[in-house]
Amino acid sequence: MGRMNAPRFDVCVSGSGAVARALALSLSGHGWRVALACGASALQQRPDDVRTYALNARAIDLLTRLKIWPQLQAHACPVHEMAIEGDDGGHLGFSAWQQKVAELAWIVDAAALERLLGEALRFAPHVTVVPALPADGTPTVDASLLAICEGKHSATRASLGVSFERHEYGHWGVAARLQSTRPHAGVARQWFRSPDVLALLPFNDPMPGRSYGLVWSVPEVRARELMDLAPDDFLQALKDALSAQAPETLAVVGELTLTSKVASWPLALAQAEPWCGPGWVLLGDAAHQVHPLAGQGLNLGLADVDALTQVLNQARTQEPWRSPGDDKVLRRFVRARWWPTQSMAHLTDGLLHLFAHEQGGLRELRNHGMGLLHRFTPLKRWLVGRALDA
Repeated sequence: MGRMNAPRFDVCVSGSGAVARALALSLSGHGWRVALACGASALQQRPDDVRTYALNARAIDLLTRLKIWPQLQAHACPVHEMAIEGDDGGHLGFSAWQQKVAELAWIVDAAALERLLGEALRFAPHVTVVPALPADGTPTVDASLLAICEGKHSATRASLGVSFERHEYGHWGVAARLQSTRPHAGVARQWFRSPDVLALLPFNDPMPGRSYGLVWSVPEVRARELMDLAPDDFLQALKDALSAQAPETLAVVGELTLTSKVASWPLALAQAEPWCGPGWVLLGDAAHQVHPLAGQGLNLGLADVDALTQVLNQARTQEPWRSPGDDKVLRRFVRARWWPTQSMAHLTDGLLHLFAHEQGGLRELRNHGMGLLHRFTPLKRWLVGRALDA
């Protein structure tokens, strides 16, 4: 193809979330001409976002290369330990010291991450922000590759006829920000029991060293009840849940106060098939969705960004005749990401179902298994190693 017929853009990235923004920045940093199809208004900050993300080592490395991490670190808190409690005395602990790393993860503010990515895009030399794609997915720019990062409800994915098999858990995620009278000491705490999974993630906002991000997976009916509660009543319901099986929990966590609104969303396990085709590829939640109990959803999406950038760069160097939308190139990306994504999906799904049953024998077995794993250091190191590089 001659230069006169070359596409104006190498890649059109469709989406406005963290994965889309990171992909546009990553590709731009390697000289690819990128159209970010979201519309300028979609890049504005959402001040009421109460979500927190647990970022692993690979995600931090990517954000460092994108020159985002130094600024984002001011809105982040390191996790040095993870304490996981079962519903019948089971306990499992992980530590950065045992893993021989500086930290197990960083808990970051979702709004700060998206804001900093958006600000960086303003100075990216090869990124042009264009209007979002229409609902039918019709391309509005001339590009060799359409990278679809529109999230789990992607209209463009649907317009391509891609299957998106979605299994509703019947649970909703409930999120909020909390402040405690006791320092969290960089310890992430999680409780697995039937019928809910509750996590308190150490955070530094509004008070450094004494704040938490709440992620609470509960049945839909209970989630709706919680969302209808007044703030004081919601906080009491949370305290009741924390102390239900171990009254001393509140003494360890400290006296909690609610410092934000409460948000909720339905949870599901989902998988697109296929992930790519001639001239298009899916990334992030548009391709796969997992339960948030392991905090790996965004990590998987940012790993997609890293992998696609590497695949496209390698093809440009070794096979310069292939365009970014070449089907063979895109299938290499899918092969690189299929197993890590599938294994994490099966792990989170299996854990949720394991703790969803009330049978006494199963309760005893799963809690005994947690204790055995807690004492088996080599396996713990292997599991954390996989999570650090999802």
